[in-house]
Amino acid sequence: MENVRRVLQASVRFGVKVLTIYAFSTENWERPQSEVRLLMNLLAQALRREVPELHKNGVQLRHIGRLDRIPDQSRQGVLDAIALTRHNNQVILNVAFNYGGRTEIVDAVRRIIEEGIPAEQVDEELVSQRMYTAGLPDVDLIIRTGGEFRLSNFLLWQAWYAEYYSTPAYWPDFDEAEYYKALVAFSQRRRRYGLLSKEG
Repeated sequence: MENVRRVLQASVRFGVKVLTIYAFSTENWERPQSEVRLLMNLLAQALRREVPELHKNGVQLRHIGRLDRIPDQSRQGVLDAIALTRHNNQVILNVAFNYGGRTEIVDAVRRIIEEGIPAEQVDEELVSQRMYTAGLPDVDLIIRTGGEFRLSNFLLWQAWYAEYYSTPAYWPDFDEAEYYKALVAFSQRRRRYGLLSKEG
């Protein structure tokens, strides 16, 4: 959480308007129960300690993922934090908790079916409007810490043309300087969105 605060502050300085952190995946439920309980306790503590300060600093908190398996007290804390910060516009912080990219797509399809929308009316825009991130732009950059090179079921729909950056720095060491390196590398990419470059 201390590093989230640091990265958020850097995001404001760097002009990043939407930041998404992957806090707990749908696959993380398979970890040892003692570890899962610890992570749930950390969520409850973070909600109590951090939300007032985030709100004071103009952070709009959003949750992406399912709330069904999160303990009742923490679930209500998440909903209260979303309601409290909904009008803030300094930076949007998406917290992916109990989140999985495939699960998100399944949930979007279920919503479409529940709404009775005819198959011929289903297009990419309609699906996007039923994702957890509805109303937000698609992802520009995914930063993976710890030297990893896999997506790990993260924002599969939204990251269709995202640039990918891997750093050997682990999350606790991912400071403003490392963040700046990632953004500089991103600024030097040639984003062609599937189009051929002039060179061929």
